[in-house]
Amino acid sequence: MKKLLASCICLFFFTLSMAGCSLGTVIDRFVSAGDTPAQESVQDKPRVYMDEIRGILQDFTGSQVTVLSDKTLYNFDVSQASLECEGGMITGDEISIIYEGQLNDSDTSDVKALKVVDEYHKKTSLEDRTIQGTVLDLTLNTITIKSKDGNTVMFPSAGAEQYYQNGIKKGAPVYLHYKGKILSPSDENTGYNASHLKVLSISDTDPLKVPKPTPTPEPEQNTVKEEKLFCVIQNVSQNVLQTMVEGTDISLSLDMSALPCYFPGGIAEGSHVSVIYTGEFNGTTLEGLTLLGITGENPASQKDSLISFRVTGSIIGSTANTITIQTNDNAVITFRTEQAQNDSTGGLAQGCGVCITYNPAASLQTNIYTCLKIEDA
Repeated sequence: MKKLLASCICLFFFTLSMAGCSLGTVIDRFVSAGDTPAQESVQDKPRVYMDEIRGILQDFTGSQVTVLSDKTLYNFDVSQASLECEGGMITGDEISIIYEGQLNDSDTSDVKALKVVDEYHKKTSLEDRTIQGTVLDLTLNTITIKSKDGNTVMFPSAGAEQYYQNGIKKGAPVYLHYKGKILSPSDENTGYNASHLKVLSISDTDPLKVPKPTPTPEPEQNTVKEEKLFCVIQNVSQNVLQTMVEGTDISLSLDMSALPCYFPGGIAEGSHVSVIYTGEFNGTTLEGLTLLGITGENPASQKDSLISFRVTGSIIGSTANTITIQTNDNAVITFRTEQAQNDSTGGLAQGCGVCITYNPAASLQTNIYTCLKIEDA
């Protein structure tokens, strides 16, 4: 049997030698026969280059980022990238853009942005800044002031803690604490740009310090009892807060010009306020009531399922994990959408009107807010 096996092996090698082949050649052909397509595709595929550019954020439109790096401006399309900036998209902040491809000077048309981050190589953190001015306008998502230098600036106010010890009205003094850089006008037709700052607080006192509630005294004879009326915010214009009595369709316009007002999570559509008053509410109007103060609900003490803070606007840009909307009062606000309940029907396409529910307490230090729910506006 062994002699027969040896004879077969000798015959096999003799056949190979007569055919001009070696054992190595046969193995090579066998391996290459199965692997040729894969090898050719790997060899023919162009090499993918990945790189990073670091710089200072100048502007963000929702799907386009402008960054200044080594005195050169770069405009990146980030519509397919993920925004992973813990501090948000704040003008003046250091960010890094991770991209695929090769830059040609400042031309970014041949590269694909993958991520925008703020934790890599960061040298300095953004300072908390303060600006003092007088109120020109107040809306749900913005406050416009005239600074001590005489400049008119509109700040985003969504989610910012607000406290007005002496009330809020046109001409009232205020202090704004914020992070970021106010951009100077690019020409005579544009004003100062503060649209991508993070406003931390707004108050007519500096620092913002809300007095602790005093213990309720024992009722005495002839003492007027204080009552509370619970309302839902609909809108605000200057010093007038438009509300609806909770659980009803009764509208009430509250004059905040001379009332202490405190909004821990900002003045937001859909959020609740307690109106403190004396007198007897007739069920329909404020007639006969003396208003003593207005206090908004604190989102930090609410479960997400109970949050009713809302923002309404049109989508102006998007990335892989965010949408950016512009509101009717011209605020530009960006929301993370990964964990949002999406009940909208427009596919989050640019131009779609949406109503977004969010928790301001989850975004105290960033201007990218975490969206809880998306609905059609």
